[in-house]
Formats: sequence, structure tokens, C-alpha cells
Amino acid sequence: MVRAGLTPERLTRAGAELADEVGFDQVTVSALARRFDVKVASLYSHVKSSQDLKTRIALLSLEELADRAGDAVAGRAGRDALAALANVYRDYAREHPGRSAATRLRLDPETAAASAGIRHAQLTRAILRGYDLSEPDQTHAVRLLGSFFHGYVSLELGGGFSHSLPDSEETWTRMLDALDALLRNWPAPSPTGA
Repeated sequence: MVRAGLTPERLTRAGAELADEVGFDQVTVSALARRFDVKVASLYSHVKSSQDLKTRIALLSLEELADRAGDAVAGRAGRDALAALANVYRDYAREHPGRSAATRLRLDPETAAASAGIRHAQLTRAILRGYDLSEPDQTHAVRLLGSFFHGYVSLELGGGFSHSLPDSEETWTRMLDALDALLRNWPAPSPTGA
């Protein structure tokens, strides 16, 4: 018998909380069943598998992050918008490390196309319009910013910057300045074969 009150949404939220506590890689249907003190089989009427649960957590996390990012960048442009977006990614990862990791889960093309991941790309492209980048440079810049946001935050949360000066906050600010300068002075493509 399924315990009253268990729904896919409730299980997804509980799975997201669990991811923040123990790490996204440790989230399983079994771990979630222990959290609710129910048998694993009782959860399979709500989620198909641990992969399904992780996909649901990823979709929830992408939605939460896109909502925050949209609010943060509204009405901003240039470096101000860039910093607002970057700080949303960083703050979200600090507050929700497991959910942040979930946003990087590889989704199948159909699920990805229906996810809030599209909104992330649209927000980033909206910011880049202020830098007057055209294609394919805009796509290169989207990838650069995503790599910076996720890479820096992963290293910082892992303690990679805690053992030396200057403080990682100062480095974060300087790197945002450097990204802004790079985006304002985007290099021309190299000649083929160079």
C-alpha cells in the first residue's frame, strides 16, 4: 500500500533536499525510501528508478535556478547583468550543492528541450546581446560563461581556493571584470589552420 501523501512532486523535493545533504551522486530510490521509512517498492508507483528520480531533481533544480536568474538579471545590462547571473549560479551552488550538481545531469534531447535549461541559454544570450556578439561567437561565449560559472564554483566549494591568498571573493570579482573585458573585446576568429 502506498503511504498517503507521497507524490512524485513531494519525492522530488525530498530527493533534492537529500542531494544537498549527501551529494547528488548518493541519491537513490532506496535512500529516499529510508528517509520516508517506507519500503522501496512503495516508491516505484511514483518514480520509475533512481535515474528517473535524479532526472526529476535535475528538472526541479534547473527551474529553481532559472527563476532566480531571471529575477536577478531583469533590467540589467553589461557587466551588471553578467555579475548578477554569475552570482546567482554561485549562490545557488553554495546554498544547494546537490541541486547545483543536478543541473549538470545529462538529459536526453527531448527532456532537455522541454526543461528550464532552455531558459538558462536564453538568459545568457540576452546578456550577451549587450556585448554585440553574433553567431557563432555568441555560442562560444555561452559555453565560456557556463564553463566559468560551474568550474569556478566547483573548485571553490571543493576547497581549491581556501589555502592561498588572495581571497576567493576577490578573485571572483576580478574574473568577472576579466570576462566583461573579454566579452567587450571578443577576438576575431583565427585564420583556418592557424
